[in-house]
Amino acid sequence: MKQHIRTSFDYIRRAPFQALAAISVLALTFFVTTLLVVLLYSSHQVIKFFETRPQVIAFLKEDALEGEIDALRNKLANDSRINSVSYVSKEQALEIYKEATADNPLLGELVSPSIFPASIEFSVRDLNFTEEIINEVKGESVVESVDFTANLGSEATLGDVIQRLKNATYYLRIGGVSFVLVLNLTSFLVLMVVIGMRISMKKAEIESLSLIGATNWFIRMPIVFEAINYALIGVFAGWLAASVLLMYATPSVLYYFKDIPVLPRETTDFFALLGVIFAAEIFAGLFIAFLGSMIAVSRSLRIVK
Repeated sequence: MKQHIRTSFDYIRRAPFQALAAISVLALTFFVTTLLVVLLYSSHQVIKFFETRPQVIAFLKEDALEGEIDALRNKLANDSRINSVSYVSKEQALEIYKEATADNPLLGELVSPSIFPASIEFSVRDLNFTEEIINEVKGESVVESVDFTANLGSEATLGDVIQRLKNATYYLRIGGVSFVLVLNLTSFLVLMVVIGMRISMKKAEIESLSLIGATNWFIRMPIVFEAINYALIGVFAGWLAASVLLMYATPSVLYYFKDIPVLPRETTDFFALLGVIFAAEIFAGLFIAFLGSMIAVSRSLRIVK
């Protein structure tokens, strides 16, 4: 095994430009892959953030009894489609208004709690349930009207907004996965071409090994290890470059998005995410290297012999 590994490094040193071409393509592939995986993670976090925020406000009627309000709160809290149910009294609504108009305190002094309706705020676990739940809440006897937070728009446009958000995430995932597959296929083909060229250059050496009784597996092993070396170096270089870029950009991204957790805020969570991506890319790189080298070796050895 050690002999095959040393031989594979000798092969790389003998043709550095071919090795550089293979490693560069692999590094570019996994650089883009790392960034796309993080982008897909961020898009998932954005969807999850808006799905779990208090998005729906049910304003209660003035004559609503406390028992009726409690019954509605319990009903919503026990609904498996709903989470984060909270009750906002008239006094709390006034405090929220004063905080929103803190720049002009006079506005807060001119109003009293009586002009603010009490309300129940809640979020849905899945945006697909939103319209259905809103229609049900509107039918409650204690509900005066229903409105939306998080800039979702009016009731007429709610379905369109939700659908656009879903569609954007869907196409981002499809496009990202397709692009990654194309890059991996390109790396696979480049690796096959490089390995095929290397075998053609070793025609005399392979023929000599065959004449002295070397098995096909003995001939193949150094070449397979050479491809594995390309993959390991390429994956690490691409992942490291992407990780450095992400570490540099993350503070600005978190500051821009503020409360939206597009990326992990804890250092351990951030590096755990990068670690999982690296492990998956190592597996993918080894698979590409092994499969590509085995196919290239099998085809080329038949031609050489």
